[in-house]
Amino acid sequence: MTLDRVKDYPSMWAACRELAPKLNVGPETLRKWVRQAQSDAGERTGPTSEELEEIKRLKRENRDLRETNEILKAAASFL
Repeated sequence: MTLDRVKDYPSMWAACRELAPKLNVGPETLRKWVRQAQSDAGERTGPTSEELEEIKRLKRENRDLRETNEILKAAASFL
């Protein structure tokens, strides 16, 4: 909805300020959603939603592996 109407406003922020209350969200939240939608569509540079999910997954996996490694180190020194 916002992407369709942005040309009717002087800026993206003006469109978000006007349309956000109609969607029951804050203008900054709407602006972030629009920017992410543009990134996902290839209209804007930046990570896509899929890439952000992959980064989250890899960080979680990295954290788990570090914790496991610390447990193994502690167990090896105990034995």
